[in-house]
Amino acid sequence: MPAAQRDYYEVLSVERTADGEEIKRAYRRAAMKYHPDRNPGDAEAEKNFKEAAEAYEVLSDEQKRKIYDQFGHEGLKRGMGGGPATHDFSRMDVQDIFSMFNDIFAGGGFGAGMGGQRRGPARGYDLETEVGISLEEVLSGAEEEVEFTRLDVCDTCGGSGAKAGTKPVKCPTCDGHGKVQQSGLGGMFRMVTTCPACAGRGKVVKEFCDSCRGKGRQPKKRRLAVRIPAGIQDGQAVRVRGEGEPPPPEVSSAGEGMRGDLHVVVRVQEHPRFKRDGDHLVILQPVAFVQASLGADLAIDGLDAKHTVHIPRGTQHGAHFRIEGAGLPDLRSGRRGDLVVVATIEVPKKLTHEQEKLLRDLAATENTAVSAPKKGFFEQVKDTLRGKNP
Repeated sequence: MPAAQRDYYEVLSVERTADGEEIKRAYRRAAMKYHPDRNPGDAEAEKNFKEAAEAYEVLSDEQKRKIYDQFGHEGLKRGMGGGPATHDFSRMDVQDIFSMFNDIFAGGGFGAGMGGQRRGPARGYDLETEVGISLEEVLSGAEEEVEFTRLDVCDTCGGSGAKAGTKPVKCPTCDGHGKVQQSGLGGMFRMVTTCPACAGRGKVVKEFCDSCRGKGRQPKKRRLAVRIPAGIQDGQAVRVRGEGEPPPPEVSSAGEGMRGDLHVVVRVQEHPRFKRDGDHLVILQPVAFVQASLGADLAIDGLDAKHTVHIPRGTQHGAHFRIEGAGLPDLRSGRRGDLVVVATIEVPKKLTHEQEKLLRDLAATENTAVSAPKKGFFEQVKDTLRGKNP
C-alpha cells in the first residue's frame, strides 16, 4: 500500500490562503535548505527537496491548485475539474526538478549550470537570510550586520576538487560533453540531461581533494553589513548583489559566470505602543471621562517627536484624531504617513465620596437612572440583623 502523501500546504509551511508570492518564497526557502548539492548523500534531504518541488509545481499553477483544493491528490491524478490528468509526482527525478527553478530565479540561482536553457550568464545559487529591526529603525533606516554560511570555492584545490598535484580527467560517461541522451517510453522520445557522472562538468576527479572531498566547494561563514532603507515593510527583502554562491565549477574554472545574490528578508518587530498600517501609525490614547466630557489638550509621544492633540468637548470612545506627517516614510518617495490617535475613554474604577456625589448630581440633572449608593460595612450588618438582604 503506497504511503500517504503530505498536504502540499504543509510541505511548504504556508496557509491555504497564501498568495503566489508567499508560495514562491516558501518554496525558495525549502529548496535552499534541502538542495542535494548542500546535502550530499542525504536521502532524507533529497526526498524533502522533491516534495517541495512537487508542492510548488501544483500550488504555483492556478488550475492545478484549484483542482487540488477541491479534490486533493486524487483529483490531480485523475484529472478532475475538466483538465487533463496530471503526472505522478512520486517518480520525479532530481534532475527533472531543476527546470522549475527558472520560474523563480530567472535562469540564475538554482538550476544555473544544471541543464536547461539559460537566459544569461551562468550564476551561482542565490541565498536568503533574515534580519530583525525595530519600528524606530524603519523610520530612520539602519545598517545591520548579518551572518550566513555559503558554499565557496575551496582554498586548497581552487575549486577543481582534485588532490594537489593531480588534475580532473575527461568524463568517460559523456565523453567530456557534460550531457547525455536518455530514452523514454520505449524509445519513443529522447531527452538531453545533465550527465549524472560528472554533474555537467565534463570532467571527473580521480583523486579527491582532502579538504572538500572532490566537491570543489566548502561551507564558509561570512559577516556582512547591510543597509536597510527607511520605510521598508515587514517581509520585504534587500538584495545584495554578488554575495551568493559562486557559479558551477565547470563555469568558474573557465573564468565565466557570476556569483548569485544574497536576499536579506527584513522582519519588523512588534512595537508596544504603535500599530503599523502601511506608512501610517496608529496609537490608542487613554482619555479621562472628564477630559472627554469637557475637552482637553493632550501631549502625545510620537515615534520621534512630541505632539499636542486637542480633544473637543463630548468626545466619544473610539474617536480618531490625525497628525499629518508623523507616521513612517514611503520606501520610494520618502514622504511620511500620518499618526492616527484613537481615543479610548477611561472610566474610573474607584471614586471618592465627593466624586460620587458630583456624578449622582449629574445623573439627576439628566434624569438618568443609576445604581443605589453602596452601603458601608456596618450598614450591611444592621440590614442583616433586621432580616433584610444586604
